[in-house]
Amino acid sequence: MARLALLSVSNKTGLIELARSLVEEFDFELISSGGTAQTLKNAGLPVKKVADYTGSPEILGGRVKTLHPRIHGGILARRDIPQDMTDLADNQIRPIDLVVVNLYPFEETIAKPNVTLAEATEQIDIGGPAMLRAASKNFAHLTVLCDPSQYDEYLQELRQHTEPSFEFRQKCALKGFLHTSSYDQAIASYLLKTQQTELPETFTLCGKQLQSLRYGENPHQSAAWYQSGANSTGWAAATKLQGKELSYNNLVDLEAARRIIAEFTDSPAATIIKHTNPCGTAQGSTIAAAYQKAFNADPMSAFGGIVALNRPIDAATATELTKTFLECVVAPGCEEDAKAILAAKSKVRVLTLADLSSGPKETVKAIAGGFLVQASDDIVADTNQWQIVTERQPTPTELAELLFAWKVCKHVKSNAIVISSDRTTLGVGAGQMNRVGSVKIALEQAGEKAQGAVLASDGFFPFDDSVKTAATAGIMAIVQPGGSLRDQDSIQAANELGLVMVFTGVRHFLH
Repeated sequence: MARLALLSVSNKTGLIELARSLVEEFDFELISSGGTAQTLKNAGLPVKKVADYTGSPEILGGRVKTLHPRIHGGILARRDIPQDMTDLADNQIRPIDLVVVNLYPFEETIAKPNVTLAEATEQIDIGGPAMLRAASKNFAHLTVLCDPSQYDEYLQELRQHTEPSFEFRQKCALKGFLHTSSYDQAIASYLLKTQQTELPETFTLCGKQLQSLRYGENPHQSAAWYQSGANSTGWAAATKLQGKELSYNNLVDLEAARRIIAEFTDSPAATIIKHTNPCGTAQGSTIAAAYQKAFNADPMSAFGGIVALNRPIDAATATELTKTFLECVVAPGCEEDAKAILAAKSKVRVLTLADLSSGPKETVKAIAGGFLVQASDDIVADTNQWQIVTERQPTPTELAELLFAWKVCKHVKSNAIVISSDRTTLGVGAGQMNRVGSVKIALEQAGEKAQGAVLASDGFFPFDDSVKTAATAGIMAIVQPGGSLRDQDSIQAANELGLVMVFTGVRHFLH
């Protein structure tokens, strides 16, 4: 008896070619449902509709087609169990040798703007996952294909071995279960978003490998890049104009750069990142001026850095970018003459990402035995909510500078200190074990430029020593969260030294 294949696919890529080979090369008979059957029929291929095969019509507008014993019995029957084969014979059910199924485009549907809940739920496949799971479970006796990329390999298996190998069937079963798992996860995630739940009782991660990376943080660590969702967003949607393949560390630093540059929208801004910390961030009248200011903030650290710009790269900026060694540059666009200039540095990875502002809503960190999830620190600074706690009030210029420093400080590893002037970072103290150490590092880097500058701290000052150190170096204004039991000591020191001190009421620890 001819072998039997069940084909029911939403993505019809490669369907006709596969079906034709099954029929003409290997004498398969085809059963199919809905649009898949019509596609095969239009191609002149012999196909029996599922409704004709089962003797039961499609009902509920097509919601029930394949949920039938003649389908699932044929899929789940174990060929080496006599009772299973007797059951098939008694019920006139043929064993199914091949199941080719992929699912309704749920993720593509919810990615559309203004999609309704009703439209989304209508794209939740029922029969498809049921067939995939059944066929994947019974991989010892049949093959399941859920991705057009598998078709050619399956046909090669038939050509070489007549029957697909056990190892191939098992590999396909795993892909089937991964497919249904990611599909269910997408549905659950979507429905969770409609429930106004900050963090759900069950949190799942799912992604499709976008690229295998040469290694992780170090050469002895394997690594891969995964895309979440069916549609490319974030870095998966970026266009690489030139340069070597992106590395694990490149992507980590690019994301850190994106988070900083997303803080600045009202004027041209540039940031240069090293090991996820900014070594220079600045705003300017043009994007070239902003980059030059950011670079001059710490030219030594900028060497081999990651650059993010919030405006398209023009020729003037491209010329400046080629003057030093950089690992990566990302901007929302790149002008044609700028591309020609950057081509002189062919190894530099140049990317364009139209939307640099959209990031993940949660951050996930693995720990032994599980992982931690938190809402992203995407609170927008509002100076109207700040409290001026000193006798001296900030001028509008000082307040704007404090806001700039605070935005940058938010993205520096704790303990974090940022000193700035003229919308340019002058000194950055990052990741120190005590805040005094971070203050000293930032002031030392700023040097004489600290005169008249401002200082931002991601956490409160529990003692007045850092205030006095900052004043001695020439700092005129400080912004910090406040909230220490000894806040009054810092406020008193600031008043005695003629400084401005502002409390934000918000802390930005970054570990």
